[in-house]
Amino acid sequence: MAFKTLASLVSVLAAIQVTYGALTRRVTCPDGVNTATNAACCVLFAVRDDIQQNLFDGGECGEEVHESLRLTFHDAIGISPSIASRGQFGGGGADGSIALFESIETNFHANLGTDEIIDEQRPFIQRHNITTADFIQFAGAIGVSNCPGAPQLDVFIGRPDALMPAPDLTVPEPFDTVDSILARFADAGDFTPEEVVALLASHTIAAADHVDPSIPGTPFDSTPELFDTQFFIETQLRGTLFPGTGGNQGEVESPLRGEIRLQSDSELARDERTACEWQSFVSTCYPAPLITQEL
Repeated sequence: MAFKTLASLVSVLAAIQVTYGALTRRVTCPDGVNTATNAACCVLFAVRDDIQQNLFDGGECGEEVHESLRLTFHDAIGISPSIASRGQFGGGGADGSIALFESIETNFHANLGTDEIIDEQRPFIQRHNITTADFIQFAGAIGVSNCPGAPQLDVFIGRPDALMPAPDLTVPEPFDTVDSILARFADAGDFTPEEVVALLASHTIAAADHVDPSIPGTPFDSTPELFDTQFFIETQLRGTLFPGTGGNQGEVESPLRGEIRLQSDSELARDERTACEWQSFVSTCYPAPLITQEL
């Protein structure tokens, strides 16, 4: 579902909860503090509190949040029915394989740098009764909620852990063509071009470490601490400079100093199949963030 649609639905669902809250039976968790609609969710409060305090520095929208969100995608996109149709293992999607087979998958070119957040998350997985597959997605959703302007994301628990690594070349690269990017997303989950644009809303709080190694951590827009639409706006502007060395594979000129522009983002913002959807995000306003996770 597109981020902008999800954000608007959050407000509607909040109103429905107020109206029908009395009809929803909640159970008190063993900690005596939290309540949940399903007792099985009670164990997740301890996981949430631990990562908020000790991974996300007390609930900040910082580097660990950005990298945790990146990890959710790089794990989940590792699935290809087209590869499977040729009699090869096509990957299991959001199955934790990127962490469970770290020595293999983090050496894929598209996954460079993911080893750092995997190593940071590992002690939390070991402390709690949760699969690696579930933890990656849970941590990403909790982390995003720390960013001003971000929607509260649903998390679904119950993923089994991977038994095999995902194949290489399932993660799109910034130097890929629009044709190949759209084809990869269509193969992975029948994503439409519009949904591909919506997924790129994650770049509003993202940064690049390896496109230009001389300037690691360079954001994609001027407000990386906010979940807003500046990424979509600024990617439409004409590029005039390189923030670092320039001439790097997958990079084109940026309109502003201090931010980097991916070739893939620039081309998706201008391609006839995605430009209209891209423009629709320019005038989208996200609601105030809902920080408290309800389980």
